[in-house]
Amino acid sequence: MKMFTILKDIAKNTFSKPYTRKYPFEVRPHFPGERGKLVIEEDKCIFCGICARKCPANALTVTRKPDQAWQFERFRCILCGACVEACPKKCLHLVPRLDEKQ
Repeated sequence: MKMFTILKDIAKNTFSKPYTRKYPFEVRPHFPGERGKLVIEEDKCIFCGICARKCPANALTVTRKPDQAWQFERFRCILCGACVEACPKKCLHLVPRLDEKQ
């Protein structure tokens, strides 16, 4: 009895389209609610540290003096956008992850 169900599945899968996508040639479109990745424009940044204080996951570190530096731990980030909203100079942006331009 099980042999007939297996043969039925084999015949069905042999003559149907595959469920997978040929990745390099067919790129998946973005999901509508995807948050993406965090991008900073360092030339606009004043290194105030407000974004680091507002980050609930502590994924941002801003060093003001003597060497101005901005550090981002992407695996710690939860992509909530709190840092983007808090930035006074609007130098932080959430862009789609699969965007080829960034």
